[in-house]
Amino acid sequence: MLQVWHAIILGIVQGITEWLPVSSSGHLAIIQNLFKLQGTVTFDVILHLATLSVIFIVFWKDILEILKAIFTLNFKSKYGKLAIFILLGSVPIALVGFFLRTFITQLFYNLLAVGLALLFTGTFLFISEKWVGKKELKWWHSILIGVAQAIAVIPGVSRSGSTISSSLLLKINKEEAIKFSFLLSIPAILGAALLELPQMHSSNWFPMIIGAFCAGAVGYFALKYLITVIKEGKFHLFSYYCWIMGIISVILYFIL
Repeated sequence: MLQVWHAIILGIVQGITEWLPVSSSGHLAIIQNLFKLQGTVTFDVILHLATLSVIFIVFWKDILEILKAIFTLNFKSKYGKLAIFILLGSVPIALVGFFLRTFITQLFYNLLAVGLALLFTGTFLFISEKWVGKKELKWWHSILIGVAQAIAVIPGVSRSGSTISSSLLLKINKEEAIKFSFLLSIPAILGAALLELPQMHSSNWFPMIIGAFCAGAVGYFALKYLITVIKEGKFHLFSYYCWIMGIISVILYFIL
């Protein structure tokens, strides 16, 4: 049974790592394997929905404008185009999630795979910061960024790290890169939650609510911090942390 302190620890880890480019799935895999803290499908979904709520809080104006464009069928406007770009960018992860979900789940329990993925994330982050551009987001950009997001279903590959880094490599201006990356997470996380709905069941709601609160509260400050870091041109500094955690994960694979 999920204990309150388990829920608090996992909630805080989820909140910190969901938006920072260090892979929440990779960190949860390391912690759960190391300390034998086992969550449930229901709890995992609730944690992700809790951190997703942060996006609605921070980007509510943009989300409202996108909804207006959709309901008025104004797809030639700035936000109408953004809605189409989000749809196009969501296709790759939808295909990967539908066809490879079982395989991806197995990787979650393989610390070697997680470690190698974290090393990859660190390298990707380090390289991307060297590319600075001011291009506007185009439809084909959204597909490529969507592919990067799809790759991030692998535990240890950061979703935010992959999408923002790929945006920077495509020389998209940082403001658009930030906005598109996080708005793109909405259908991805909601879609993953829907896939898990048939497996959701629990009578132990109190720890889950506590964990969700921790994840949401910590996630808000983590997201605001990340946005500041990107704007200041320090995004690549997370690469060092990913490399360290990747090495630790690989070592743990051979020890445990």
